[in-house]
Amino acid sequence: MTYTPASLDALRTQGDELADATVTTLFERGEVAKFNTLMRYFSTVGQELPDGLPDVAREYLHATSRAPDWVDWSEMEKARLFFTDNNVHISTALSFASMPACYVLPHVAKLLSATHSLKYPSKRMAETGQFTVYLMRPDAFEAGSRFIPAAQKVRLLHASIRHHLAREDREDRWDTGTLGTPICQEDMIGGQMMFSIQVLDALHRLGIHMSNEGADAYYYAWRVVGAFLGVDQAHVPQTLQEARAFSDLYMTRHMGPSEEGAHLTRQLIDLYEEVVPGTLFDPVVSALIRYLIGDTCADWLQVPRTSWDTLVKAAPALLGVLETLEDRSPLAAWALDRLGYLTSVLELSSLTRGRVMHYAIPEQLKADYGVSTAVPPKARWTPPPATV
Repeated sequence: MTYTPASLDALRTQGDELADATVTTLFERGEVAKFNTLMRYFSTVGQELPDGLPDVAREYLHATSRAPDWVDWSEMEKARLFFTDNNVHISTALSFASMPACYVLPHVAKLLSATHSLKYPSKRMAETGQFTVYLMRPDAFEAGSRFIPAAQKVRLLHASIRHHLAREDREDRWDTGTLGTPICQEDMIGGQMMFSIQVLDALHRLGIHMSNEGADAYYYAWRVVGAFLGVDQAHVPQTLQEARAFSDLYMTRHMGPSEEGAHLTRQLIDLYEEVVPGTLFDPVVSALIRYLIGDTCADWLQVPRTSWDTLVKAAPALLGVLETLEDRSPLAAWALDRLGYLTSVLELSSLTRGRVMHYAIPEQLKADYGVSTAVPPKARWTPPPATV
């Protein structure tokens, strides 16, 4: 598959027909609040849909409740094993490479600033982490799992953002004529690249040894995710080589500095400095981001330079020692896998404060979701109010 600026331009005008129609109908009938209330208690595969659910929502949920026929389940199992072997490294890559890579795209940073409250930067990271954990569980597509309902809700969340921004017609929030459809097909495929190609690149930079088979399977899993999230499979890269071509073109088309990107990055750094105990290792957060995305992008995002910038380059050597131990000792392999799992769980628990993140359709985009012109001073993070 060949990608050109013209073919990607065409994708900028396309949304998600099924989800967009569902959300539009829910808003027109005044049924969004009812949907959110009932769906809060619908969270697992095989669970009966709530009584009183709007018909249009019920039809959507039935239509999107199964994996595509083309899914190769043996490949998905390889992806799960790849994730299990590298979970802490993948979490690191998602936090310090994938998210900053999103922020280095000015239009994506603008959209995130317009649709996510900057007061609680942990929310997006917690939602992403929880979603990935759901995907990589052994029973992700079986009765009792949480992945498919989460994907169905996230797809409607994206559609609701398109609904709101298209109707606001405010250039300070989103100029459709210049920026295209919010969360368009190009950006949805680009999002797949952030969580697949960008992660694999970060693992490589960290010195993690990966087989071609494992990398292919990990990318394949995110193709499946894209299908659940409404990505038009006719335009999705089928192989890692095609994905690389798309990712390179997508990034070079859009990447650059922005006020919103710098602000979001500062929020991300502050958040993880709070997660790291004490203050001695706080500079590691900035150093890791700079190491994984490179100096040019880090400078665009105003990532501060620290005394750890040189030390963090020793990470591949340290991880190489651990991988050698893992290869030579089954006990060490088990212990390191277990430690990686516990570390990932601890990180996710720190971000969620032990709560389950719920994916709901926002009834409106709050006015305070925009970005101010000045980056505020660092402050202690406070969790959002608990919801029932």
